[in-house]
Amino acid sequence: MKNLPIIKRMASIDAYRGFVMLLMMGEVLSFDKVSKALPNSGFWHFLAWHQSHVEWVGCSLHDLIQPSFSFLVGVALPCSIASRIGKGESQSMMIFHALRRSLVLILLGIFLRSMHVQQTNFTFEDTLTQIGLGYFFLFLLGFSTTKTQIITLIVLLLGYFIAFTLYPLPDATFNYVEAGAQQDWANNLTGFAAHWNKNTNLAWAFDRWFLNLFSRSSIFLFNGGGYTTLSFIPTLGTMILGLIAGIQLKRDYAPSENIKKFLIIGISLLLTGWLLNALNICPNVKRIWTPTWTLFSGGWCFLLLTFFYWTIDVFPKGTPSENTSKWYFILLVIGANSIAAYIIAHTIDGFISSSLFIHLGKQYAEIFRLAYAPFVHGLLILLFEWLILFWMYRKRIFIKI
Repeated sequence: MKNLPIIKRMASIDAYRGFVMLLMMGEVLSFDKVSKALPNSGFWHFLAWHQSHVEWVGCSLHDLIQPSFSFLVGVALPCSIASRIGKGESQSMMIFHALRRSLVLILLGIFLRSMHVQQTNFTFEDTLTQIGLGYFFLFLLGFSTTKTQIITLIVLLLGYFIAFTLYPLPDATFNYVEAGAQQDWANNLTGFAAHWNKNTNLAWAFDRWFLNLFSRSSIFLFNGGGYTTLSFIPTLGTMILGLIAGIQLKRDYAPSENIKKFLIIGISLLLTGWLLNALNICPNVKRIWTPTWTLFSGGWCFLLLTFFYWTIDVFPKGTPSENTSKWYFILLVIGANSIAAYIIAHTIDGFISSSLFIHLGKQYAEIFRLAYAPFVHGLLILLFEWLILFWMYRKRIFIKI
């Protein structure tokens, strides 16, 4: 990363981040409720499917939220390091900042997961804690060569793959009920791919030991969704992919060359992840972040970054009009304050929801068809949250870690 030019913050990165956060905040739109009320509507069924996580193997739009957020941490890192170097910060100060940021992300994730419960919920599988667990290592890699970053990525994913394959499959005495698993679950994988089945894998076994080191109201036996702490390792791989993209953007290359390279990388990662999944070598499972999921979702991240980069930072250049900045302003407001958006969505949306329902609950059913009431209710919540972020944006109030 030596001699990289310091450039201004790229609007495309904030817009992409805003798009990701909007998908997360948009859960309040309750497409699933509308779809259930209108079972014959393919349109609402499509929206509902993409607003939920797949049960195990596969990918919906909603499954790309966490990979994109993690990927963008890597994309933004070169600019952050260059900015700190430009301000004259020493390497020791930057290391301290990276350690502090990692700790704050982990603690914030635990705090948000512990709201409305009587005891701290020590869990490390959510987006913030997963990023926090890997961020310091990503920061150190930010000072290395691209070759070192690629080698590290390969070692991480290959090592994680081998570790899972070496963990023994359940035998005849395995207690599926205690593990929160089902022997006859329709989504169970067979053959070699069974090493990545829900709550019977290496990462699940690790959490049975690790999470019980903390004070808990009851012994940890399993995560209902199959999520695990060790997923931060392949998640770090996703962040490394973002770091590689971020360094590419920082170098003095023509935009067309960046776009060409991103398209090649994105399509190659997609095809590799798809092929390994199709051959039953390693499945694409977001919930335990399999190595192939890092590749497959990373491919989508490169393609999405290419779209926002081209439409916002590249294509509008040289046009006689004010360019196309108007269309992405809604996303920019969210993306420029992503931590605030994350906190708002996990804290006050319940308060906003209950307040709106008290005052407008009856009107929903009277003005709109009953089937659309949850959607309208969610749309008002989303609008209110965006207005809070817009006020912060106008006042230049940005929450940074």
